[in-house]
Amino acid sequence: MSSLDQYNQAFIDALALRSEDLNASLVYQSVPNWDSVGHMQLMTALEDSFDIMLDTDDIIDFSSYEIGKEILRKYDVDFC
Repeated sequence: MSSLDQYNQAFIDALALRSEDLNASLVYQSVPNWDSVGHMQLMTALEDSFDIMLDTDDIIDFSSYEIGKEILRKYDVDFC
């Protein structure tokens, strides 16, 4: 499974989304399940999926689908 597939699956699982809901315009609180609880579920899913530990600042700054990819690149996650 590619990094992008893992990333997408974390969103789908943590936020109960459909794959067609994933796009560059997805932002925090733009879907009902991406509230504060859903956000922490997403962070946990990403940490588990990529075997990383996100810094608190990165968790706070993770405000959209696209920004999330930028943040994960700091942890050597490659989306090419």
